[in-house]
Amino acid sequence: MTETFTPHIPFGLDPMWVSLVVLAVTYGFIVAGRFNRAVVALIGAVVVIIVGALDQPAALSGIDWDTIGLITGLMVLIAIARRSGLFQYLAVWSAQRVKANPAGVLLMLQVATGLLSAVLNNVSTVLLIVPVTLAIAEELEVPPFPFLFAEVFASNIGGTATLIGDPPNILIGTATGLDFNDFLINVAPVTVAIMAVQAAMVHLIWGRGLRASPESRVLVMGMNAPGLINDWVLLRRSAVVMIAVLIAFVFAAPLHLQPATIALAGAAVLMLLDNWKHRGVKQADNVRSTFAEVDWATIFFFIGLFVVVHAVEVSGVLRIAAAKLVMLTGGRIAVAGAIVLWASAFFSAVFDNIPFVATMIPLIKGMAGAYGGPREIEPLWWCLSLGACLGGNGTLTGASANLTIAGIAERNGIRFGFVQYLVYGVPMTLVSIVICQLYLWLRYF
Repeated sequence: MTETFTPHIPFGLDPMWVSLVVLAVTYGFIVAGRFNRAVVALIGAVVVIIVGALDQPAALSGIDWDTIGLITGLMVLIAIARRSGLFQYLAVWSAQRVKANPAGVLLMLQVATGLLSAVLNNVSTVLLIVPVTLAIAEELEVPPFPFLFAEVFASNIGGTATLIGDPPNILIGTATGLDFNDFLINVAPVTVAIMAVQAAMVHLIWGRGLRASPESRVLVMGMNAPGLINDWVLLRRSAVVMIAVLIAFVFAAPLHLQPATIALAGAAVLMLLDNWKHRGVKQADNVRSTFAEVDWATIFFFIGLFVVVHAVEVSGVLRIAAAKLVMLTGGRIAVAGAIVLWASAFFSAVFDNIPFVATMIPLIKGMAGAYGGPREIEPLWWCLSLGACLGGNGTLTGASANLTIAGIAERNGIRFGFVQYLVYGVPMTLVSIVICQLYLWLRYF
């Protein structure tokens, strides 16, 4: 068991320093981006075992399998549902509801992106929405950058609202036992306000200046939205299963179910329905095709990262850091909340927010005793969630959704540079964090 494991480092080296060095080097390679982050995290995990900071049982005990199960289940659900064409249909339908007015399209695509990011996840959402967005922008003959920028923000804001919308929330929820309803009640209200403010800012900066010719608007209105549905039977089955999964998330506590169980059960049922008419080789090929769409690199990134962070936790350094942070705040949880919020926003804008949150979770847990127990530090989890998820909007490298959109833009010959994004991203992110600070003070502190 982890509780009885004692690090055995060669040459009498201090386990704290060894685990911190491995964590720092792992972070450095992840930020540099020279190698795939899954490879880097797995090598870091292997190193902490080889040097004796963990043994294999201790390493396995440090992996949050509920997080792994939840993410895998959601990826399978989305992989099957996306084949129906539902999400592309929603994007075109949204544009047509505002008569293809560019400012209206800009707003509707933000709303669609935000809502889908809350119930799917933000990376999957932008992969589905962005290609349709580019097609609409081309038909309207308007610059695509404002639409793509707005969708970056909308995806990260929408993903912040729920347990399943953004990986940092999944990490926080599974590590602390906070469920879907907890995020819906405590985080979603402020994200609605932030979405409204950000949409207004986007309109003032770009929306009111966008113009499209009547001929271009006719082309968008003429797009065959229902024709984007590839499989109506699959669409209906996907909708039923995904609604059932969301209902199960809401009632997870009385049902005594964990998020991973719900997501994997939904994935299994939808896979069964998707293969109902297939037999033999065709069924096997269809199942392989579904699993091939799962982002296994992300899954193994999480596994490796959990092990590396667990080595730091076992060494005791996070307990010391938690005590120092409590001393720094003078025992005032409101000050601790402000530090967590702003530090999370800053570091998540500079680095990937997933490894940062994975490191912060045990540190915040270590502060529980000083503030009266786990229940008393619950506001700190909302500070971490809001800071990490929204801080990712600050720079192009702050969140996976940002880089995903940038990659799609580059492949389509659209300039979407780091500095170009930074000029608008930093001030708009600061506005959202200020709104969060006011909300947290008024509601919790």
